[in-house]
Amino acid sequence: MKKYNCTVINPKTKFFSFDFSELLKYRDLVWLFVKKNYSTRYKQTILGSAWLLITPLLSIICYSIIFGTVAGLSTDGLPKLVFYLSGNIIWTFFSKCVNDNSNLFAGNAYLFGKVYFPRLTLPVSNVITAFFDFCIQFMLLSLLMVYYSFHGWSFRFNLALIYFPLIMLQLGLLGLGTGLIITSVTTKYRDLSILVHFIMQIWMYGSPVVYSLNIVPERFMRLYMLNPVTSALILFKQGLFGTYQLDFKNWGISWLVTLAISLLGIFSYNKTEKTFIDRI
Repeated sequence: MKKYNCTVINPKTKFFSFDFSELLKYRDLVWLFVKKNYSTRYKQTILGSAWLLITPLLSIICYSIIFGTVAGLSTDGLPKLVFYLSGNIIWTFFSKCVNDNSNLFAGNAYLFGKVYFPRLTLPVSNVITAFFDFCIQFMLLSLLMVYYSFHGWSFRFNLALIYFPLIMLQLGLLGLGTGLIITSVTTKYRDLSILVHFIMQIWMYGSPVVYSLNIVPERFMRLYMLNPVTSALILFKQGLFGTYQLDFKNWGISWLVTLAISLLGIFSYNKTEKTFIDRI
């Protein structure tokens, strides 16, 4: 008699369920989702993947005119394009993680309802896609820095460069957790999805993306540093330009906030996935 191997799928009953080994087992599926993200994003576009470079360039030109020229805000002694691009690519990575994961249930109901796979493979693939986008845009920042170096500018690299992997991990976890919380809530209350764009705009202006940290009043600094994006962005610029010196106590606190949000997001996601098909 011929024997068949089979996999038994049991419902998740634990208060908090996260099987990392199962996620590793389905790593090929994660990469397939990453490829799908790129193939669908640039389908029927004229410029294709060139938009990855065009979009940040258009953004930093607008920032340079509005915040640099009209408002006259400080750029910490850096060229305007370099200053705004360094903040923009970090913020774009984080916001893309949030936005792409904030509509997971509604956008993939057709897939979730047909076949079983670890549900976390989708949000993880979105974070990986956003990281690849960041790497491409970081190359643009590097080219700009090389250009300005040949025109008399000097950039002071710092040992904080070694923390870059941790910075990206922190922002990836923060974006993952925030996006999963949003998608879990908006599955039941659809109208809240309208507020996501507004919340992200407020969050951006609550982070030193388009302005220098020096303009933040000292009395608000402790509260301001609770924003995990702030610490990550400061450390990123410290490594590249040596413009700031981050208090690692603040970075530690921001990591606690990040871990709390990411764990809450995974819990909410696991809890909602059991019944969301009945709501969509």
